[in-house]
Amino acid sequence: RKSRISNVESDFLRRFILFSFIQVLSGCAIIVRGQPRGGPPPERQINLSNMRAGAIARRAAQGQPDTKDTPDEPWAFQAREFLRKKLIGKEVCFTVEIRTSLGREYGMVYLGKDTTGENIAESLVNEGLATVRREGIRGNNPDQARLCELEDQAKSSKKGMWSEGGGTHTIRDLKYTIENPRNFVDSLHQKPINAIIEHVRDGSVVRALLLPDYYLVTVMLSGVKCPTFKREADGTETPEPFAAEAKFFTESRLLQRDVQIILESCHNQVILGTILHPNGNITELLLKEGFARCVDWSMAVYTQGAEKLRAAERSAKERKVRIWKDYVAPTANLDQKDRQFVAKVMQVVNADALVVKLNSGEYKTIHLSSIRAPRNEGEEKNKDKDKRFRPLYDIPYMFEAREFLRKKLIGKKVSATVDYIRAATGPGESTPAFAERTCATVTIGGINIAEALVSKGLATVIRYRQDDDQRSSHYDELLAAEARAIKNGKGLHSKKEVPIHRVADISGETQKAKQFLPFLQRAGRSEAVVEYVFSGSRLKLYMPKETCLITFLLAGIECPRSSRNLPGGVQVAEPFSDEAMLFTKELVLQREVEVEVESMDKAGNFIGWLHIEGVNLSVALVENALSKVHFTAERSPYYKALVSVEEACRQRKEKIWANYEEKPVEEVVHVSEEKERVTNYRPVYVTEIADTLHFYAQDVETGAQLESLMEAMRAEIATHPPVEGSYSARRGDYCLAKFADGEWYRARVEKVESQAKVHVFYIDYGNREVVSTSRLAVMPPAFSTRTLPAQATEYTFAFIQVPQDEDARADVVDCVVRDIQNSQCLLNVEYAGATCPHVTIQFGDTKDDVGLGLVKEGLVMVDVRKEKHLQKIVTEYLNSQESAKSARLNIWRYGDFRADDADEFGYRR
Repeated sequence: RKSRISNVESDFLRRFILFSFIQVLSGCAIIVRGQPRGGPPPERQINLSNMRAGAIARRAAQGQPDTKDTPDEPWAFQAREFLRKKLIGKEVCFTVEIRTSLGREYGMVYLGKDTTGENIAESLVNEGLATVRREGIRGNNPDQARLCELEDQAKSSKKGMWSEGGGTHTIRDLKYTIENPRNFVDSLHQKPINAIIEHVRDGSVVRALLLPDYYLVTVMLSGVKCPTFKREADGTETPEPFAAEAKFFTESRLLQRDVQIILESCHNQVILGTILHPNGNITELLLKEGFARCVDWSMAVYTQGAEKLRAAERSAKERKVRIWKDYVAPTANLDQKDRQFVAKVMQVVNADALVVKLNSGEYKTIHLSSIRAPRNEGEEKNKDKDKRFRPLYDIPYMFEAREFLRKKLIGKKVSATVDYIRAATGPGESTPAFAERTCATVTIGGINIAEALVSKGLATVIRYRQDDDQRSSHYDELLAAEARAIKNGKGLHSKKEVPIHRVADISGETQKAKQFLPFLQRAGRSEAVVEYVFSGSRLKLYMPKETCLITFLLAGIECPRSSRNLPGGVQVAEPFSDEAMLFTKELVLQREVEVEVESMDKAGNFIGWLHIEGVNLSVALVENALSKVHFTAERSPYYKALVSVEEACRQRKEKIWANYEEKPVEEVVHVSEEKERVTNYRPVYVTEIADTLHFYAQDVETGAQLESLMEAMRAEIATHPPVEGSYSARRGDYCLAKFADGEWYRARVEKVESQAKVHVFYIDYGNREVVSTSRLAVMPPAFSTRTLPAQATEYTFAFIQVPQDEDARADVVDCVVRDIQNSQCLLNVEYAGATCPHVTIQFGDTKDDVGLGLVKEGLVMVDVRKEKHLQKIVTEYLNSQESAKSARLNIWRYGDFRADDADEFGYRR
């Protein structure tokens, strides 16, 4: 039964205007909504009066086998599309003329803010997309008469359904199911496909009509999940918090809109995709407005950049909107300085944690976020119960993972960003107790260390519950790296046999140590890695060539003892024992070193000398007043160096010498002796060799300062790049110059020929170059020679004379360049020269004299010095020269070419 609406209500409805949302159900039925106020507004269905359009196709009811799919009636879809394109998102007003007892409303809809706009029913009839219900029309109604007139015109013009052919070509071949969804998705190759969103189930799940083949598919947005409507046992639906708002958010932007969809994957028959609209990406918008959260399992297939989704979610969390209104960040209680910091790596622990030294001097253990180091699984834990379990060597790939981190990080400065603090846990039935852990993303040179470790298959990524926010800030990159490692069969994911490390531990094994001692003694300097520091002078070493672990005691020194548990009780630590152990740790722990084994003690511990980058650890401990010289050092080649630095510390009364009182010495009359040659070889790095055989070298001791200055200087230039051509070069000025490798170095202007030709000298390396002013810049005061003096010092060889013949001179220079350029050597100043000191220089490894080697090869002549304290070494040089002459080597191949009086030729005997 239909009833007419009163004039008062009709007038009210004429003024009702819709601003935001319209859904077209068919050619003669629409759903309208008003403006939202505090939530989704109520819906209202309006059926167009006095007309009828074809019925849209319907799918058979699920679970009712007797029902069948109902296809489109002719021109039904075209009528729906005509209305959809005309009305979706537009403002309309409407009147309600009839309301049935069941609540259905019939009326007229106008495009615009009042009834002067386009009459939608008239437009449909005019296009031949609907028929007029003439049986209920009264002759005195002009609106109804107008509809009849328009229908007659459409018939005469053969528009739409009045055209010839019956309209069977307008019926869609709708496909409700896809036999193999995965193949269907793969066949599209992630290309955007045109579609119409037909239904929104919740904020992140929609029903879409794919064009032009009319596949009706359910698509879940990749990478996100919105609150849903839970179906209860009685069939009702209970919305989760913000589920209705999220659904309305998606509906108001996408429902019945023309979009493009990228079908990205198929998971358990569910198609995952991204919906692209000209106004934006709905996935990112849902996250940004706090209507959705990121989902790890589908994030991997998202093709538009997972980092954008994480950034959008992070924005919503920071603003605490909607589902994040009660959100508390994992690092909310940390100060900024504790959240992000730069630190020096001192130790690698178990391949997933680092001990770092902060700028304040404090030590801190940080764990790499969201990754798990290699570990034993299942029965392997119980294998070989009689054998002592050593995780580093016995767990597959643990050693490779630790070595990767050790070689890349030890002693280097890294940037750390704390992602979360994992609370301490008590011991469980199958899990050990864990202390509180600081988990961070660690980078060096822009490289995420955890990602690099995972990409090589040396660690795995931890999986979390979806609501667990305590994870790496680069979690998606870690998952992608793990996927690559699995695909390429790297490390833990390799199908090859796992590497086995058979490492013999002979610490405290007296018999094994005795057998091993002769090999180490004959080897001279052997390579080793410091695995553990027990005290300032007691260490555990891993010998890679011998694949064994040894306990090593430093020779020649007496170091303060740490506290130890003894059978009779605890031995109290001696003063400065902790400082000595810390010094040794900072200098050598997990570093590659060289050791010289001299002997062993009764307990099977080896005794000898340890060197790191040219520094003797025994000498370094004495020099820092943390050890005393032991009398056993008297027979070693390092005795003079040890006594020299000990005397200096004793005079300064530092640390262990703080309470030292010098004993009075009886006055003794010494007979004056001839001055002896002083040898104080120090490590240098040879950077440049000139054609005159002068060379430039840097002190190894200040190498770290130079490296730090260069890093800071280049960072400053990267932040504030110099303006090209703005520098005006003047002779003698210090400046910055860009070398051929594209990096900037400190330099001094030696000569200015023109803007294009400026002669510069690189003050830290000793080389020269001619450059244009476009490659020069002003040196900032922070990096001047006052901050750090020029590091390249000029020297020349003592006791040798270079041949004047150009070819012979070139041979000498080539030989020296090949032997010592860009290498670390030992240098001793012998006497002063007119332009630079004259020195002897030794190879860093063999300690052989480089100049003496040139004499022995017959490449140079001896420059005879008359000083008495130098006669011993001069004699050695002359003897070597005679041997070269006898063997007719190089410049002596034609005998002694020098005359008795040959100064005019540049030679002298």
